[in-house]
Amino acid sequence: MKLKFNNGKFVILQVSDAQDLQFVRHTMIRMLNKAYDTVNPDLVVFTGDNILGNHLRDARFGSRKVVHTKQGELERMKTAINHIIAPVEKRGIPFAMLYGNHDDMNWITKDEQADIYRSYTMCRGLDNPDKTVDCDTYNMPVYSSDGEKIVYNIWMMDTAWKDKEEDKCYTGVKKEAVDWYKRTSDELKKQNDGKVVPSLMFQHIPLPECMDLMEECKKTDDGALRFFRDGEEERYVRLDKKKADGFLGEPIMGYDIDNGQFEAVKEKGDVQAIVLGHEHVNNYIGVTQGVKIIQSSAASFRCYGDRLRGVRVFVLDENDLSDVNTYFLTYNELCGKNLFTELAYIWDADGEGKKKAALIAGAGVATAAVTAAAVSCAKKKKGERQ
Repeated sequence: MKLKFNNGKFVILQVSDAQDLQFVRHTMIRMLNKAYDTVNPDLVVFTGDNILGNHLRDARFGSRKVVHTKQGELERMKTAINHIIAPVEKRGIPFAMLYGNHDDMNWITKDEQADIYRSYTMCRGLDNPDKTVDCDTYNMPVYSSDGEKIVYNIWMMDTAWKDKEEDKCYTGVKKEAVDWYKRTSDELKKQNDGKVVPSLMFQHIPLPECMDLMEECKKTDDGALRFFRDGEEERYVRLDKKKADGFLGEPIMGYDIDNGQFEAVKEKGDVQAIVLGHEHVNNYIGVTQGVKIIQSSAASFRCYGDRLRGVRVFVLDENDLSDVNTYFLTYNELCGKNLFTELAYIWDADGEGKKKAALIAGAGVATAAVTAAAVSCAKKKKGERQ
């Protein structure tokens, strides 16, 4: 089934770093359900770390391994994936996905995982005939409202893979994927009477050029973050407000492997923005060397994050495709802020340990008080009867 504009609009909802297990955090699912019903997207894109793949074999509490077979891990994976895909499948919303660094840290190959996603009727993409690239590197044309012409394009780029023999994770867009992007971009341009087809490029891990959006600063400066890499001295950085707008909650850490992706994007001129995930507490829009970069914070409640947990929305206008209209919706913007939503957030969100302990302690005190009052009342009534 073609992706196409609907009455001149095409709405994409990005979910990054859902990063959960078969024992899902239900507050995230409620947030996503609210997002789907509020935004009513034409396409949902899951941009990596869709599941916490390296903990599928763990016990419900703690990290003790309780699953010892590939089949057992596969069944848990199917359940974890179903938690995030079933809501869009139920609503009849097309979805697409790519992998992050956490997705295939297990016994299940990328192709085997892809078969799980493909088993859902609303799955789109994962169909690249070029076998030189990973299965989650592909493109999806978006057609005009009448379905006659390709007017937009969506690139999905793999940026993480685990060498299971070496037991090592690598990050970066492979050279084969860059070459494929350049060839396919040229083909789309040829089909479009020599004009580039505007597009969005989604991937999980930030590319090295994202680090241009940071500036060095003093430890005492507003927004200063401690930053160092192996072999480098400690320094402090913050978001360069001349190049980007938004929030930097952790230093940008672009991948080390550079196979010319950024230069290829500059050369082809079709990508209106490169859209990222991976960094759970970063949320910004910036421009470096003429290329727009959009960073979205995480949806996950199981892993680290903050009040920027949420989803990003892109609204494309068929009559004006000169730029990208995007905004971010947080948990509180979607679910409201009341006693229930706050308790749900504290209970399900990692990083809220102190508040959880206070809630448990408070509940214990309240229970003890109610019990004491009930016992006192019972004794009083017994005395009256005597």
